[in-house]
Amino acid sequence: MITADQILVKQINKAIALNTIYKKKPISRAEIAKVTGLNKSTVSALVDELLAEELIMETGTGESQGGRKPVHLSINKEVGNIIGIDLGVNYILSVLTNFAGEIIWERRISVKKNGNSSLQRIDDLFQLIEEAIKNAPPSVRGVIGIGIGVPGIVNYEQGHILSAPNLCWTDVKLKEIVETRFQVPVFIDNEANAGAIGEKWFGSGKKATDLLYVSAGTGIGAGIVINNEVYRGSQGLAGEIGHMTVELNGIACSCGNHGCWEEYASEKALFRYMQKKTSVESLSVFDLIDLATKGDHAAQEGFKYVGKYLGIGVANLINAFNPEIVIIGNTLPLVGDILMDELRKEVGLRCFASKYYSVKILSSELNMHACAMGAAALVISRLYASPVV
Repeated sequence: MITADQILVKQINKAIALNTIYKKKPISRAEIAKVTGLNKSTVSALVDELLAEELIMETGTGESQGGRKPVHLSINKEVGNIIGIDLGVNYILSVLTNFAGEIIWERRISVKKNGNSSLQRIDDLFQLIEEAIKNAPPSVRGVIGIGIGVPGIVNYEQGHILSAPNLCWTDVKLKEIVETRFQVPVFIDNEANAGAIGEKWFGSGKKATDLLYVSAGTGIGAGIVINNEVYRGSQGLAGEIGHMTVELNGIACSCGNHGCWEEYASEKALFRYMQKKTSVESLSVFDLIDLATKGDHAAQEGFKYVGKYLGIGVANLINAFNPEIVIIGNTLPLVGDILMDELRKEVGLRCFASKYYSVKILSSELNMHACAMGAAALVISRLYASPVV
């Protein structure tokens, strides 16, 4: 009789084998056993199951070490497609990836900053998902899941948006809504967590064990990776650093507090600064980035101002978490050194920890794709954790 414990152990071992093949591809059965510590007969049985389920494939042979030539194994990229969504404040970005996380289609649409009802935004989301499905190439399992990053407080396990002030959303059961419409598994996380996962899987954070991803766009959030795992806190609410107070009686924030960091170091702060210098009524953040990179003095000064305030907050985060690297993502770092130089300079002045070690502060390698790619990785990682899905 096979017990529940035996089934669980087998599923865990199967996930370990699948994850090892993903990270080390191409790899032989013997190498999997060596890397994972599983015995060779266990690995052989697990590999046979993964081959039968078409999650992996044989991709040739290696050099013989005195016996049979080892058969190389790799992930079957075409086993299924994943949709990753960055549900931004001013835009929605959708990417379609294969099982290896390679983008095969993408589309971004602009949405109104204000006035979009939750129903209209969900309708826009549905249209993008439907478009992604139509563009999905033939695969063994079709679209196997949807991941969504949302700028707000998210109950990760339930896929429930508790509060997203910049979207004017409260108590939105988004996972339930999307799964009911499309009948595939849906995984939802805070957009900064998704960005951190994207950089950890596919970008600048691949080799880092402990990293911070700071999403600097309309608002500010942080994805915190400690010992290769996203740190969510006791109730899953960690990373809401945009709402830490930096001015005691400062500017009123949409969260209800005053003096929040994101009121001084986000797109909102940039536009507030620019309104004092010139008319920006019809300009987007991308227009301001273009102006700054082309030498417009006012736009450059605006990004430098925001960069200084970003540096203040980043210095505090480095002191608190002692990360290997800090990655700055979303829209603001797209302007490049104009902002990043000011940020690094401020960190150097204010960071106590920098006296003892030098922390790398990088712009996102994935740029605007970090959140959407991290959302896709939510689906891929869940399938790795439970290969029978």
